Amino acid sequence: MPLIRPHDADAIDDREAGLSLIEIMVVMVIIGLLATIIVINVLPTQNRAMLEKARADVGQLENAVEMYRLTLNRYPTTEEGLDALVTAPDDPRDAQRFPEGGFINRLPEDPWGNAYQYLYPGEHGRFDVWSWGADGRSGGEGEDADIGNWDPEDA
Repeated sequence: MPLIRPHDADAIDDREAGLSLIEIMVVMVIIGLLATIIVINVLPTQNRAMLEKARADVGQLENAVEMYRLTLNRYPTTEEGLDALVTAPDDPRDAQRFPEGGFINRLPEDPWGNAYQYLYPGEHGRFDVWSWGADGRSGGEGEDADIGNWDPEDA
């Protein structure tokens, strides 16, 4: 009776070891298709969310500027900019009326990491608050378009 070693009984034929090139290619194609589906469905949602955040920030800044006007009886100048919403003015009378903590806790950055812009008097209304959009420059279309406190038709 021949001796059977335990590893001989479970031996794997060399032809069955590992994955074939075709099997690897099929797996790669499936991973590629799944990645494409995810990118197609997630990226537009992220872009919309960034645009909506910029619109919400502009609205919040617009309200803070109006609160500044109601409290100090004037709008911040273009030179003072949006910093006037968080920093008390130098004039002691105005500083006395300036609320503790400012009119807004902190100045947000737009979703693309840029500062929001402010102009008084504004080109589109009493004052303008806006983001340059994704490209960080004036004008543009789509996600590169400026997002401001004015009707987009007026831009």
